Amino acid sequence: MSKTQKVMSDNPNQADLWQNYSDSPEKRQKLQRRTLFIVVLAQILGGAGLAAGVTIGALLAQDMLGTDSFAGVPAALFTLGSAAAALLIGRLSQRFGRRMGLATGFLTGGIGAVGVVLAAVMSSIPLLFVSLFIYGAGTASNLQARYAGTDLAKPTQRAKAISIIMTSTTFGAVAGPNLVEVMGHFAVSIGVPPLAGPFLLAAAAFILAGLVLLAFLRPDPFLVAKAIARAQLANQQSGVEEEQPQVNNNRRKIVVGAAVMILTHVVMVAIMTMTPVHMKHHGHALGDVGLVIGIHIAAMYLPSFITGILVDKWGRTVMAYSSGVTLLLSGLMAAWVPADSMVLLIIALALLGLGWNFGLISGTAIIVDASAVATRAKTQGSIDVLIALTGASGGALSGMVVANFSYASLSLAGGILSLLLIPVVIWSRRRPSAGQRKENLSFGHQKSVDRDV
Repeated sequence: MSKTQKVMSDNPNQADLWQNYSDSPEKRQKLQRRTLFIVVLAQILGGAGLAAGVTIGALLAQDMLGTDSFAGVPAALFTLGSAAAALLIGRLSQRFGRRMGLATGFLTGGIGAVGVVLAAVMSSIPLLFVSLFIYGAGTASNLQARYAGTDLAKPTQRAKAISIIMTSTTFGAVAGPNLVEVMGHFAVSIGVPPLAGPFLLAAAAFILAGLVLLAFLRPDPFLVAKAIARAQLANQQSGVEEEQPQVNNNRRKIVVGAAVMILTHVVMVAIMTMTPVHMKHHGHALGDVGLVIGIHIAAMYLPSFITGILVDKWGRTVMAYSSGVTLLLSGLMAAWVPADSMVLLIIALALLGLGWNFGLISGTAIIVDASAVATRAKTQGSIDVLIALTGASGGALSGMVVANFSYASLSLAGGILSLLLIPVVIWSRRRPSAGQRKENLSFGHQKSVDRDV
């Protein structure tokens, strides 16, 4: 019995997965296309659930509490709940596969949305806060789903797979807010407070997304990838040459990928959070604020498909640099344009969203390239926790900066901070030590991808 056969015979399920997909690139590509289709469908539903609830969460808290002082609590609870859930989803996915991890997150988020509706009916503030925290699990699943499309993708197609999933989120995210009024009328018709109506939609959307993944994300792409990686490792140990050898963790590039995503997210959240306040102080109507933020959100997601192609074609480094430069331009424009100029504010916030898009997709691709299948999902979940927590910190600190200095100071600081991406990526290209070179020998098959990272 060969080493490959021995390794796979220890686990019949792994053996079946290896037998069906390891020797057949055509079958892997077919499963990859099916995976993308199922995840895209779940993301459309999940996007609707996320956007509908987030749009109205602050207003519901304001109505139930009777004050504006705690209207920001929902966003904070979403973020904390998302961070906690990201850690859990990453570990569940690592052990049981994407299907179980993502479905658990979406279903948990749906339960949280149901809890919000019950809290509104019962006028229970403690239940509202607990439910909002649980609701954040849907947010974490919605973000981590981007990784599911990369498990079986070729190295030169990973960013494109990420971008397809991110683009699909846009459809639900656009539909959700537009159904707020409709769901409010429906809520009243069944004896529920109107502001809880969007959470009825969120509950249905998240639960449906979870059920779609549970029912159709089979075979699980991550479990297939793990089975193939295990067999490839056995072949390497027995001297059999593999087309795509097993990849070890490249810690330096994991740090770089995480830094790219964290820096872009902090800058985006900080400037975006205070833009409505800045506009309100200069006499803009709520409709103007909605237009600027709406275009900003569209710029965050709609260009994803093109961005993914560019990341795969031009390389991760080029697009990481582009993220820093784009965010710098956004910060400079936001700081210096006249506050009464809608056109220039729209351009500044659109650049802010685009820079975030460049950073998230290039950073995600770097993480996938640099992480071993044996720890990949757990690593991805841990990084998303950092992204969520630093984003929340950026939002909180942005208010202090504006209160003590100005919106222009905040925007300039954000633009300058984004330039840190450049030395971080340059550091990643320094010649590794002898120990690091030995660790990263298995990256040779990815030269076409890693030449720029």
